[in-house]
This record gives sequence, C-alpha cells and structure tokens, in this order.
Amino acid sequence: MKKYFFFDIDGTLTDIHTGQLVPSGLETLRQLEANGHFVAIATGRAYYKTVKAAADAGIHNFVANGGAALVINDELVRNSPLDREKALTIIHEADDLGYGILVAVNDSIDVVMRDRRFLEQFGERREPTNYIYRPEIQYEDIEDFYKIYISIPEKEEYRLKNLNLLGHIRMGADYFWYQHDSKDQGIRDMMEYLNADVRDVVVFGDGENDIVMFRKEWTSIAMGNGDPRLKAIADYVTDAAEDDGIRNACIHFGWI
Repeated sequence: MKKYFFFDIDGTLTDIHTGQLVPSGLETLRQLEANGHFVAIATGRAYYKTVKAAADAGIHNFVANGGAALVINDELVRNSPLDREKALTIIHEADDLGYGILVAVNDSIDVVMRDRRFLEQFGERREPTNYIYRPEIQYEDIEDFYKIYISIPEKEEYRLKNLNLLGHIRMGADYFWYQHDSKDQGIRDMMEYLNADVRDVVVFGDGENDIVMFRKEWTSIAMGNGDPRLKAIADYVTDAAEDDGIRNACIHFGWI
C-alpha cells in the first residue's frame, strides 16, 4: 500500500550535532520512492529556505512556512500570508507598548522596519537578514505579512494581550516571531491536492514544534534524539537520526 511520508529537517533528516544530512536517511528516501511511496518535507521554515534544503536532499515535494506553503513536483501550489487583521492587531499592540518590530512582507530574506527600535533593543538577528528601513510606511498599507518579529523579552510577554492571536516561536530570551504553526493542516491540504487518504500519512519528527503534526489520524514516528513530549505521543520511537533512525523505522514497518 502506498504511503505518504513527511519528514522534518533539523534533527530528523539531519544530524542534530553537525547539521549535515544523514546518508542512511537519504538512501532510505530513495528506496521509499523506488517502492512507490510519496516522499516530502514538512517544516516550519520559510519557503525560500526550504527550496534549498529540499534540493540538497533530492526531495521534490514539501510543506513549508509552517503549513502555509505547498510544493508538489517542484511546483509551488500556494504560499499564504498570515491573517492580515490579526497581524495588524498584534503589530499595533506591540508598537504602542514600545517594542521593536520587523515585518516580512514576502517570503524572502527581506524585513521591513518603520523605526530602528528592534535593532536598538535586540541587535541584528543571528541568521542572514536584509533590513529595509522605511520610516514613511503605514502598517495598514502593507498587503501581506508573512512573519512578524517583536523584540520583547520573555519575562514581558504577559504585556501582550493578543500574544496568542497567531502562532509564534521563541528561540531566545529577547525576541520572538509570529508565523504559521499548522504543519498538520498543510499535510491535510497536500493530501487533498493528491486525492489521497490521510490515514496513509507517515510523519517523522524530533522537536517540540513537530507536536502539531503528530496526529491520531495517521502514523507518527519520533526520532530517538527527539523531545520527550513528542516521544510521549508518538506511535513509534525510532533511533536517533545519526544512528540510522529513519532507515531502521522503515525496515521495522516493512516499507523498505
């Protein structure tokens, strides 16, 4: 029976210690495809970042931008921005409270800032970013918001009454960002495009942000190096990525 595999990237397709793709994992992906299965990535990464990661892994299908972007056979099917009204509500509240704001108005390395408060309060982000200073811009004039970065310390999050209006991620103590957080819905949408049954989905993941795609309607496999909370809800826990976790799980279930 044909299965539809969706793999997280960091710590699943890659060795969490080196960041390199695990050779046995890549070999397993090719074997799955040879056996007639569908292979894809499911990631919170932006579309523009996932394109390279998918190409490096030889994968032609993916769910990216936290579920909002779908690529099938290397063709972008859709890439949706955040809910505009909710985004504006969050932005205005943070702005009124005096926090620095960066907005990604498209799926790229570019971010727009109306003032320099983010850089003054936090500094430059650790990943490559092109900062565009536009003091004249009004947020209401922006058509699309793909991400919103706010330089608010973790201990002050309580000040944002609309904190949970959209999905958000914090990777450090001094700022966080809003982005789509619905990889599970992205997978469902992909399966609808493919006219396939979600019960044939198999997901592999390792991190807290993968919890959202570990659903009861399909098979969920946690990597041995994974977050304990993810392992607790997994249907199966395999070995660590660097210990041939993907290959061993696929052998266990008879998929290769």
